[in-house]
Amino acid sequence: MDLSRINDPSLLKDMNTKQLEEFAAEVRQFLIENLATTGGHLGANLGVVELTLALHKVYNSPVDRFIWDVGHQSYIHKILTGRGGQFDTLRQYKGLCGFPKRDESEHDVWETGHSSTSLSAAMGMAIARDLKKQDHSILPIIGDGALTGGMALEALNHIGHEKKNVTVILNDNEMSIAKNVGALHGALGRMRSAGKYNRAKDDLEWLLKKIPAVGGKLAQAAERLKDSMKYFVVPGMFFEELGFTYYGPVDGHDFEDLMENLNYARKTDGPVIVHVMTKKGKGYHPAETDVKDKWHGVGPYKIESGEKIKPVDAPPAWSSVISDALIKKAREDERIVAVTPAMILGSKLEKFGEEFPDRLFDVGIAEQHATTMSAGLATQGMKPFLAIYSTFLQRGYDQVVHDVARQKLNVIFGIDRAGLVGADGETHQGVFDIAFLRSVPNMIISMPKDEDEAQHLVHTAAEYEEGPFAIRYPRGNAKGIDTDKHMRSIPVGSWEVLKEGTEAVILTFGTTIDAALDAAGRLEKEGRSVRVVNARYIKPMDESMLHDMMKQGLPILTVEEAVLQGGFGSAVLEFAEENNYTSQWVRRMGVPDRFIEHGSVPKLWEEIGLTPENMVKNLKELIPTKQQRA
Repeated sequence: MDLSRINDPSLLKDMNTKQLEEFAAEVRQFLIENLATTGGHLGANLGVVELTLALHKVYNSPVDRFIWDVGHQSYIHKILTGRGGQFDTLRQYKGLCGFPKRDESEHDVWETGHSSTSLSAAMGMAIARDLKKQDHSILPIIGDGALTGGMALEALNHIGHEKKNVTVILNDNEMSIAKNVGALHGALGRMRSAGKYNRAKDDLEWLLKKIPAVGGKLAQAAERLKDSMKYFVVPGMFFEELGFTYYGPVDGHDFEDLMENLNYARKTDGPVIVHVMTKKGKGYHPAETDVKDKWHGVGPYKIESGEKIKPVDAPPAWSSVISDALIKKAREDERIVAVTPAMILGSKLEKFGEEFPDRLFDVGIAEQHATTMSAGLATQGMKPFLAIYSTFLQRGYDQVVHDVARQKLNVIFGIDRAGLVGADGETHQGVFDIAFLRSVPNMIISMPKDEDEAQHLVHTAAEYEEGPFAIRYPRGNAKGIDTDKHMRSIPVGSWEVLKEGTEAVILTFGTTIDAALDAAGRLEKEGRSVRVVNARYIKPMDESMLHDMMKQGLPILTVEEAVLQGGFGSAVLEFAEENNYTSQWVRRMGVPDRFIEHGSVPKLWEEIGLTPENMVKNLKELIPTKQQRA
């Protein structure tokens, strides 16, 4: 079948089990072949092929609402809803989004890139449905890893209390991005091995009917026995106690098992949990046998061998640079511990864990807990390093403000994926952290220009005693330069002049330094003299240097790969206003006031004008002419 020509899921309605199995094989092959070229979230989607087909066969999207909690598992859903022909553009600039997108299709009713949101969204949709006296199913599809998120547990509690008709599909593959952790994961494991819920319940009811319930005391004893035995015999009692009817565990790769239980669920009033067991990477040997989950999100690869297609002799990833520096510092300082919310692999902390197994803590998908736990560690004199993506730090903002900064606790925030991240798009662009952290008292914000400065900033943060210290670093590879043998402290708030100049100044940091030097070099060839400053401390700023350049009346161009509103450039303008430099010329370049979609980072830089050419244009407009200077 030509999957690129599918318009809607109705073709599944008349398929028998054999036809569904054949179709599932075609879908898997389609994904393997297409993602070998574009890259994407392969393992997760291979695991939900049968589940997605079964859901679309039993239910009727978009009338019935499918809410994908783990948005990167929606590829099969996209194929079935008319987007198979766009898969050659997946995650590419102006192409098909790798996550559900409401303006792509009426079948995408909820957009997500962060986990653990689907149950809350489902509750909102269920309340609206009931108030409008409508009658359709609402189906959040959530992974076992995402279920550990505090927001998901809050929503489970509320749905169960209100007895809303919501059917939760629990996709249990024992993995999120890495192997799941926590007591709830262990409870799900016991459910997996306990056998079928319905059969256990039926057997228990049959057994209790054999007890002669004559006489009050004997009848009460039978009821107590029934209640207590359920905890031993029935695997889904955790969910039952929350008010849900539990079906499962269900084989997520067996259409008959799936169909039977989904049809049960559809006829059941009130909250339902369908516990589906799937295998991540199902149907592609390299992904199936991937114990470290390196096939979660992949770039292009060779189908036959599974070999990843990567640049030869590429510099180390920024995550590795920071992790290596942390290991180096941890060898001399036993107070240092690493904390991560399910991102050991993404933040390249495997080597830290191998060397210091008792000093690495993966708390699962629980960013709020990770932040406050780090604060708790800091109160006891430890030096916690919280490795967290910029986009996920947003989820722990209250904890940053209330639990860390307010108490002036020495938590080191390793803000990974800071700046534009590219293919993951809007939900993952790390462009807001400067704006939301800069307003927080006691916070230090920094960003290194290269590997050497990175290790020195890690050392500085570990030695700092006055409060939280954030180190931002981007996705992708570092510069590949040699580093100093010994780490040293970089005075907090100090900047560095990279190129001297007398007519204007570019203030920038991190990823945009090379473009700034390029722009200054182009202008130098035209006889213009532009200074380039590495503003490695975003907060506090180098006020001495700012006073000097503003007293000289030098025009300033600020450049940041982050949002302009409330960002670094805004801080420079505030400094000018607060110090009465009213005639100071300051112009800002950065990310405009809109969400930036997916695409390669260079393409996105072009789109928002963050280029050397645009820097040159702005500087020419800022630098006074000879007549103006006269």
